[in-house]
Amino acid sequence: MNLCSFHKGVSSLSQEYFVGWGTLALINAALAQGKNRTGFNWFVLSLFTGPLATFILLFVEKRND
Repeated sequence: MNLCSFHKGVSSLSQEYFVGWGTLALINAALAQGKNRTGFNWFVLSLFTGPLATFILLFVEKRND
């Protein structure tokens, strides 16, 4: 394995990581909206905290508006 193919593998892995992180943020936004919370705020929070935001959303009570 030469350096060029190693770099290509790392680049591909980092792209998949960012796609997965973004998908998780979208899922968290939908989950938040289902609990009558602001989806956009949770989307942005999820971009920074990722799975931690998912864990918090699991235990947040549904808001009655």
